[in-house]
Amino acid sequence: MAFFRPRVSREAEVRYHADQEIGKGFTALLEKAREAQRHLRAVEAAGGSVAERRAAGLALDHALTAALRAAEAGQRATLGIRGYDNRIARRKARATPDGALWTTEVSRLRTLREENKLNLPRIPQVYAVAR
Repeated sequence: MAFFRPRVSREAEVRYHADQEIGKGFTALLEKAREAQRHLRAVEAAGGSVAERRAAGLALDHALTAALRAAEAGQRATLGIRGYDNRIARRKARATPDGALWTTEVSRLRTLREENKLNLPRIPQVYAVAR
């Protein structure tokens, strides 16, 4: 009697190939995020208004979100096709040098994004008092 290991699901194959395509654009998206961060720092150094700083901060947030999504897709693709269906295979793949590299990059981008969100300037709201 032969024992065969079940193949990965078709859904995992589709997600794997989609993540490979999304992950290819990571370097371009990361460069856009760096440019948005430079612009935010330039606006802050020039003493821009609250609205200008908030707009630059939101642009940085959008750029970091896109880069983070591409990094997560690259991480999943690096972990391999079996990692979509099997948590043990996913965990083993994270322990490889490539998996650890992507994991730290995703963590770094999440931290940058949350730090940016916490430091976004707030525009004061003016509330009318009903009488």
